Amino acid sequence: MFGRLNRLAMGLLDPLQPAVALPRLTTDPPGTRRPHGDEMPQTPSGPVHPGRESRLKYHPVTDAHITGGLWAERRRINREVSVPQAWDRLHEAGNYHNLELAAGRTEGDYVNNLWFLDTDIYKWLEAVAWTFQDPDLPDEVRRRLQEQGASTEELLLAVQQPDGYLDSYYQVKHPGMRFEELEWGHELYCAGHLIQAAVAWHRTTGEEGLLGIARRFADLVVGTFGTGEGRINRVGGHPEVETALVELYRETGESRYLDAARFFVERRGHGSLEAGSFGAQYFQDHAPVREAENVEGHSVRQLYLLAGVADVSAETGDEGLALAADRLFDQMTRTKTYITGGLGAHHQDEAFGDPYELPNERSYAETCAAIASIHFCYRMLALTGESKYADLLERTLYNGFLAGISLDGTKYIYANPLQVRDGHLDRGHDGDYGRVPWFHCACCPPNVMRLLASLNTYGVLTSSSEVVVHQYWSGIATAKIDGGTVRLRTETEYPWDSSVTLTVEDTDIDGEWTLSLRVPQWAPSADLRLGGEPAPGSPEGGWWRITRAWEAGDTIELILPMEPRLVVGDPRADAIRRSVALERGPLVYCVEGLDAPVSLDDLVTPPGTSVAVGPDVGLPVVTLQFEAHQRDREDRGWWPYVADTMPTGHSPAGTAVAVPYFAWGNRGRGTMRVWLPTE
Repeated sequence: MFGRLNRLAMGLLDPLQPAVALPRLTTDPPGTRRPHGDEMPQTPSGPVHPGRESRLKYHPVTDAHITGGLWAERRRINREVSVPQAWDRLHEAGNYHNLELAAGRTEGDYVNNLWFLDTDIYKWLEAVAWTFQDPDLPDEVRRRLQEQGASTEELLLAVQQPDGYLDSYYQVKHPGMRFEELEWGHELYCAGHLIQAAVAWHRTTGEEGLLGIARRFADLVVGTFGTGEGRINRVGGHPEVETALVELYRETGESRYLDAARFFVERRGHGSLEAGSFGAQYFQDHAPVREAENVEGHSVRQLYLLAGVADVSAETGDEGLALAADRLFDQMTRTKTYITGGLGAHHQDEAFGDPYELPNERSYAETCAAIASIHFCYRMLALTGESKYADLLERTLYNGFLAGISLDGTKYIYANPLQVRDGHLDRGHDGDYGRVPWFHCACCPPNVMRLLASLNTYGVLTSSSEVVVHQYWSGIATAKIDGGTVRLRTETEYPWDSSVTLTVEDTDIDGEWTLSLRVPQWAPSADLRLGGEPAPGSPEGGWWRITRAWEAGDTIELILPMEPRLVVGDPRADAIRRSVALERGPLVYCVEGLDAPVSLDDLVTPPGTSVAVGPDVGLPVVTLQFEAHQRDREDRGWWPYVADTMPTGHSPAGTAVAVPYFAWGNRGRGTMRVWLPTE
């Protein structure tokens, strides 16, 4: 197979589609008990559960299970290795010790110097909750996680103050100080993650305890912040509480939580925070969301904020917010997004850089930023129905996100570089390029866990007359549309294989309805077969829609081109000019030093290089191989060289093997690069 020299199509975006209202799925009122323990809830749920009044194009399908393939294995490792191990990691790192201090149950010093250590526990609790919905969770693991969750809830209840305040950092280190250090204090950030964990536990177990704790803290926030007399008319330095408050509104029906989320969204950008050394952009406090021209500052903060913007727009019908989020997405993908979907070019402030400032060796691309991007894209996809959001979600999921955890589920990486050079200096801190069991700032590991645990709810959407499959993995989904229910089975070895087969296993719907499949941006030559014959129509706006009276047993097969391809980036990004990258399906590939015949600093990949499926290198992946060239080299001592005397040639050096980017660094530390010079 031969690689094709393609342009990496970034920024080819469709106009915003109009939003429509959808029926509300049944949500239990506070106080309603749902099954717990070994009994599964009657209505599976997920982290995004919009209501009837939501102005959405599509609604999430949460009654879904991943049954095989890459993601089934990643989720198995998550529930059997990563999530259970986190209990010990959180104790070893001092997170639980700090809560015990705040509860007055132990003595000693506060461990670590970070403000937000409580959130590591909250994100883990959320991961545990979504894991309870996994039918393959071993009973022994389930019981142990239930006990750990119950003991954590009891500890949080002991820490929480009578008016609802709960923050181990301030309760231990600065008793009596509240919401005074909003730039860095992270109190609202902590509240947001507590709320999300509590909502997850309520949805999956029906238990009220953790939700009650979260609601007391949320009520304190609602009563403290705002524009009324005596209220704090400011925002927190780290957005996150916005989307959490919207989800709490969806869970409880209490409009005050939605009002508070909207306040925080609208107040952002009006200079209520002290800019500090990184500037107001760091906090996204330099311009209101409706007026911002590009994503700026700390990448995780920016994307959590935009996820909240999408949620507030969905629940209020505020089209201005949706248009602003769409505009910022367009600018982000055109000028500030790595080929892996990674976001954030700067180490010092964990921030976006200038447009097209996308360095390879110093790319930060924090794992949490990839997760925040997925949250944002998923919400905008449901809000607008535009396939561009599903395209970036897929690119980020398979590359920028999945690289954040080792294949065995025991080690993590904080920053995700696109290149590690010969002689790389190991600085020995969280931002370094190696996989480790935990971090001083351990925001990423439990964040990875909660996304993997809820991933089954991210693949299928529905409207009143349409079922939309936008991510491809083997699984079963049951979707409700007007007229009845559809049970859809997907069978595929994607991303390794080209075929995705969907079968209507059962339906009680009389009459026509639409099944829509996303045709990825990278697959313009996709083919669709209905019952073995060419399907009618053609892709439009990234979707292939088939409307008919579907019956049980009907099958449809999407065939995607899986030939390896050479792609190039925007030439305005200096770091990748005159370079190519390897892709196959949704995967970005990289070359590690142990799979190259020469030093990666000297590796050359001329245009038109033939690329084929490669050999087994001991990893559970499909590799690629190509004939590598070596740059002609002449040691002339100190550079710069006179232009017309610089060696520019290259010669064949042998076969190089490339592995999926998400699998790099699993065979030990070493050199790596994604972008390969062509001359």
